Amino acid sequence: MLHPAMRCHRLALGLGFCLLVGTALYALWLCVKNWLPFSYVPYYLPCPEIFNMKLQYKGEKPFQPVAPSQYPQPKLLEQRPTELLTLTPWLAPIISEGTFNPELLQHIYQPLNLTIGLTAFAVGKYTCFVQRFLESAEQFFMHGYWVRYYIFTDDPKAIPRVPLGPGRLLSVIPIREHSSWEEVSMRQMETVSQHIAARAHREVDYLFCLSVDMVFQNPWGPETLGDLVAAIHPGYYAVPRHQFPYERRHVSTAFVADSEGDFYYGGAVFGGRVGRVYEFTRGCHMAILADKANGIMAAWQEESHLNRRFISHKPSKVLSPEYLWDYRKPRPASLKLIRFSTVDKNSNWLRS
Repeated sequence: MLHPAMRCHRLALGLGFCLLVGTALYALWLCVKNWLPFSYVPYYLPCPEIFNMKLQYKGEKPFQPVAPSQYPQPKLLEQRPTELLTLTPWLAPIISEGTFNPELLQHIYQPLNLTIGLTAFAVGKYTCFVQRFLESAEQFFMHGYWVRYYIFTDDPKAIPRVPLGPGRLLSVIPIREHSSWEEVSMRQMETVSQHIAARAHREVDYLFCLSVDMVFQNPWGPETLGDLVAAIHPGYYAVPRHQFPYERRHVSTAFVADSEGDFYYGGAVFGGRVGRVYEFTRGCHMAILADKANGIMAAWQEESHLNRRFISHKPSKVLSPEYLWDYRKPRPASLKLIRFSTVDKNSNWLRS
């Protein structure tokens, strides 16, 4: 038998050897870990990895699509003909005059030093609307905040240089000319998503996508800020959803059944946090590409896909028709004022 002192000596040597081997293996693992080329992923992504990669947290469950749910249509004039609904069934506020305190919101939002982006497309003859659009925006849009205007156009020389206030910048972004106005319309979601990925995500906190053939008529402020913002179309705010001009063909990715839908949203106004707008426009663009691959064009182009996506990705804030009005309609008693409206135009001439 070994002497107890000898056994202790051998045990100590064994433990020391194991510790030495473990330390060597750990050092080798660190070297291999640092050497492996894990940085290859971003080089193969078409957009910055911040938008294409989602961190998988412990306990996070993958998104599972759910079947369409059946529920009564929310009605903007649910209470009385002169009073608008103020909250959606999914608890998103519906913004209209009298539902917020402008002074309080300025006190909350101005210290955040936010930059608000605004995109508009001035393609072909639509360049004639840019000056009035920008002049009215300078008068009414997001006073007291940093603002960046992004005007996409196929004719940069036709964009007028409108005087801008302090902290407000205009970027004229050239885009390729397309053969038809339908193609221009279908490309807008793609263009906005690519612009966010390449540039706007570094420059703005919130982004609104508006039509250039409209004008601001009253203040548009921080009451409109939200994660994902939609505006109710002025032509369908008081009709049942089976009369909405949704895409009704099953073969289209924009298909909406008669029993689906909340409000009919206008494609001329949407926005939100820049990251959410990226996800939204990219999703619409993917659906448009799927339709195009099958030789399908949705009934109202990108507006049809916008409405389909808002059914499955509910807006966190909804703007009443005072933020998207048609000047040809008399202002109803339910709208106390008009903030953003269409202008007189000859659509056939513009699209010819």
